[in-house]
Amino acid sequence: MRRILAVSCLACLIAAALRGQDGIQRARLDPAKIRVPPFHFQPEFTFDSPSDPQKWSVQPKGLNVSFATTDQAYFRSEVPDLPQQSQSFEASGWKGERLNAEVVVWSPDTVHQIRVAVSDLVNANGAALPSGAVHVYLVRYVVSNYPYGANEVSCGATDSNPPYLMPDRLEPFERFDLPAHSVRPIWLSLDIPAGTTPGVYRGTVDVSSEKGRATLRVAITVKDQTLPPPGDWTFRLDLWQNPWVVAWYYHVQPWSEEHKALLRRHLKLYADAGGKYITTYAVHSPWSDNSYMIEGAMIDWTKRADGTWKFDYNIFDQYVELATAVGVTKAITIYTPLPWGNRFRYLDEKSGNYVYESWAPDSAQFASVWNVFLTDLKGHLEQRGWFDRTYLGINENEMQYTLAAIRVIRAHSPKWRITYAGNWHAELDSLLDDYSPIITAEPSQLQLKARAVRGGTTTYYVCCTPQKPNTFVFSPPIEGRYIGWYAAAYGYDGFLRWAYDAWPADPARDARHALWPAGDEFLVYPGANSSIRFEKLREGIVDYEKIKILKARASGRQLRDLDALLRTFVGDPDYSKRNYDQTRVTEAVHKGLRMRFPGAPHSSGQRCERARCTLKNGRCGSDDRPALGANVIRAVASLPSVSLTDLKLSALLISQHMVQDEVAARWLWQSDIERQRVLQDGTIHATAVAEFQKPIDRG
Repeated sequence: MRRILAVSCLACLIAAALRGQDGIQRARLDPAKIRVPPFHFQPEFTFDSPSDPQKWSVQPKGLNVSFATTDQAYFRSEVPDLPQQSQSFEASGWKGERLNAEVVVWSPDTVHQIRVAVSDLVNANGAALPSGAVHVYLVRYVVSNYPYGANEVSCGATDSNPPYLMPDRLEPFERFDLPAHSVRPIWLSLDIPAGTTPGVYRGTVDVSSEKGRATLRVAITVKDQTLPPPGDWTFRLDLWQNPWVVAWYYHVQPWSEEHKALLRRHLKLYADAGGKYITTYAVHSPWSDNSYMIEGAMIDWTKRADGTWKFDYNIFDQYVELATAVGVTKAITIYTPLPWGNRFRYLDEKSGNYVYESWAPDSAQFASVWNVFLTDLKGHLEQRGWFDRTYLGINENEMQYTLAAIRVIRAHSPKWRITYAGNWHAELDSLLDDYSPIITAEPSQLQLKARAVRGGTTTYYVCCTPQKPNTFVFSPPIEGRYIGWYAAAYGYDGFLRWAYDAWPADPARDARHALWPAGDEFLVYPGANSSIRFEKLREGIVDYEKIKILKARASGRQLRDLDALLRTFVGDPDYSKRNYDQTRVTEAVHKGLRMRFPGAPHSSGQRCERARCTLKNGRCGSDDRPALGANVIRAVASLPSVSLTDLKLSALLISQHMVQDEVAARWLWQSDIERQRVLQDGTIHATAVAEFQKPIDRG
C-alpha cells in the first residue's frame, strides 16, 4: 500500500511540475518542429533506402572490395554500380603530384572491424614510396537538397525539397563497421615526393575485417617530370573565406590563439590546392546577411565625436599575416565598396552604438567617406608592403552603382587594383584589373586574349547557378576536375567560387542551406577535412598546370591535336546549347589525360617500346609522321640500355635521313662510353653504313 501511495504522490508531483504550479504550461515547443534526440551521436544520417532491394540478395556475403573510379558517386544503400570489379590499380604521375584512388567496400550482411593497411610502394631497384605518403580517408555521407546529377537547380528557397544522401566528406579513421546492405567508399591520396626517382613502384592495399580480407595491388609509374609546388602554380584559385565561421563552429573567441591555430590548419588545405587570394572584409556583413554565419568586418570603422574617422586594422593584419604564412601569397581582396543594399556599419563614438547607414555609390556621402577611408587604407597597405597585391572587390552589383564606385576609386588613385565578379560587361572590361565573369555570361575568347595582352587577369566562376558544371555535393565528381580543363580550354587564368567555408548549421552531416543548393556555400569541412569535390577540383587545377607546361613544349601536330581537344571542352559559345552530360565530360577529360606530348614522361617500358618502334621503321602508330634522324638520336638516347640492333637501326636511319655529323656528335657527347666506342666521330657514315646496313633482325 505504501508503494502505491508513493507512486501516486510522485505522479502528482510530476504532473504538477509539467503543468507549473498554477496549471499553466509555459515555454512549450511545438513537438512537430523538434527532432527526437537520438540515443547516441550519429556521424552521418542513415535514413536512406535502396532503390532496388533485390540487388542485395545476389551479393556475396561477407567483405566485398573493389577499386572504383573517383569520377562518380557511390551511394550508401545502393549496390555499387561497377562495370567490373577490380583488384588492381595502375596510375602515373609526376614528381610532386597527388594521385587519388577510391576503394568501395560493401556487404549484404554486417561486417565489423574493417581496417585498411597500405604497404610501401617499391621499384625494381629497391627505392620506395613510403606508406606514409599515402593518406587514407573514410568517405562520409552528407544530406543534399537535390538528387545526384540534378539538371534543375534553383538559387531560391530549397526547404521544401526532399533530402538525399551524398558521399563527400573525407575523414581520417582507424577502423569502421559496415552495416548490412550498405556501402562505404574509402579515399586514398598519394603525394609523390618531389625527389622521387622515376620508375614503376608496386605495393598493396590490404582491407581486412572479422569476415575476410582482400589484398589489392597497386602500380604507380612516377614520370621524369616535376610539378612545381602549389605556391608556384599559375592557376589563380580564388575561394572566398569566412574565418568567423571557424570560431563560431568551435565555440572559441574570434581571433584568440585557439581560433588562429584552427585557421592555420583550415587554410593549409586552400594553400595546398594553389589558393591565391586572401578574402578580407572592410565592411560588416557585405552580402546582406545571406550566409548562415555572417562575415564580420576586419577593419573597424569608428566615427569620432568631432565627425572624423578612425580605422582599426588589427584583425585585417592578423588574418593577412596568418594566410600568407600558410602559403596564400598572391593577392588580397578587400570586400567591398559596394555591399549589397549599400549598407555600411560603423561605431558611433559619442553614443557607443553601432550605426547602420545606406550610402549609394553615386552619392556625395559615399564619395566623401570613401575618400577618407581609401587614403587611410592605402597608407596602411603601403606601410605593410601589401598594396601591390591588393584588390578592391565588387560582387554582382548593378551597373550604375558599379561604375559610380569605380569612378570614386580611380579618382582617388589610378594605382588601385579592382576585381569584379559578375556577368561580362564590355563597358567594365578596361576598368578592371581582375575580372571573373560567370560561365553563363562570359566574354569571347578574343576578348579574353585582349585582356591578357593588356596585362589583365581573368578567372571565371560558378555559384548556385548553373547546374553544370559545378561543385555541389550532388554534382558528379568529374565536374570538379572538368573546371580546370575548361579554364585551360577557354583561356582563363583560374577559377573563383563562393565559398570555401560558409558552413550551414550542421556542415559535417547536412550540407543544405535554406536558400542555396547543398555544397554551394562550402568546399571543405570542419576539422580541416577535405571533400571529394575539393580533391577533384584540385586534380583539374593540376591538369591545368601540366597542360601549360606541356603546351610550351609541343609543336606542330601535337600542338594542333591539343588545341583541337581543348576546343571540345568549350563547345557552343552559347552556354544554353552546351552538353554537360556526365559521360561526355568524363570522356573528354580522360581523352586529354591520354594525350602524348614531346618531352612528356613515359614509363621506362613505354620509352623503350616507343624508341625501338621509331628505330625500326621511323613510325610509332599510324598517326605519327616518319621520324627524322634527330628524333632517332633522341629515341636511342632515351633507352636505358642500347643493343647492337638498336645501334644498327640508329645508324641506318641516320644515314638515310642524312643527319649532319655535328648533330650526331652532340648526341655522342652526352652518351655513354659504349655508344661513343661504337659510333665514334665520322665513323657513323663510313663504318655504320657499310656494316650496319646488313640484314637486321627486326624481332
